[in-house]
Amino acid sequence: MSEMAQTQNPSEKSGAPKSDGSRADARALDRTIVLVGLMGAGKSCIGRRLAGRLGVPFIDADAEIEQAAGCSIGEIFQKYGEPYFRDGERRVMTRLLHGTPSILAAGGGAFMDPDTRALIRERAVSVWLKADLDTLSQRTRGRTHRPLLNGNDPREVLARLIDARYPVYAQSDIAVETGHDNPTVTCVRVLAALEDFLGAPLSTKD
Repeated sequence: MSEMAQTQNPSEKSGAPKSDGSRADARALDRTIVLVGLMGAGKSCIGRRLAGRLGVPFIDADAEIEQAAGCSIGEIFQKYGEPYFRDGERRVMTRLLHGTPSILAAGGGAFMDPDTRALIRERAVSVWLKADLDTLSQRTRGRTHRPLLNGNDPREVLARLIDARYPVYAQSDIAVETGHDNPTVTCVRVLAALEDFLGAPLSTKD
C-alpha cells in the first residue's frame, strides 16, 4: 500500500507538421492520452474503445488506486478521508504518467491537483470529455460506488463540481463535447481531435 501512504496550441507540444489527412504518414501513439472529466462523462467507456482503436492499453486510474490500497475508493474515503485519497491518487498518477503510452482515464479530481496537472502537460495529452449536467445526472443515477455523491443530492453535487472544476478542466489540451452521442461516435470524434492536435494521423487497428 506504498502509493497510498477546444484544442490549444499543438505546435508547442508535438512540433509535428500539419497532416494532409493521408493515412500514409500514420504514426503510433507515442505518449499517454489522459481523459479528463466528471463522473459520468464516459471516460472509461470511451477510453476502452479509443485504446482498442489505437492498439494501446487502457488504464483506469481509480482501479489502480484500489489495487494499490487493497480496498475500494469508497472504503478509502470512509476510513481515511478525502485528503488521504488525493495523496494516493497523486502518487498513482505520477507512476502511470511515467509508464508506456496508454489511454488513461483519470479520476474526476486528479486534474485539479496542480502538480498532477503540470505532469500531464509535460508527459501526456489531456482530453476533456465535457458533458452537461443533465447528461451527468442521468448517467450516474442510482450508482452507489461514487463517494462524493453518496448521502447527498447527486444533481446538486454535480452542479457544484461543474462550477468548481470546469474552469480547470478547460486547461486541457483538447475538449470534446460528449452530449448524447453513443460512445462509438464520441470515440471517433476524440480520435479526430487528437490527430488534429498532433498534426498527423495515428495508426489504428481498423
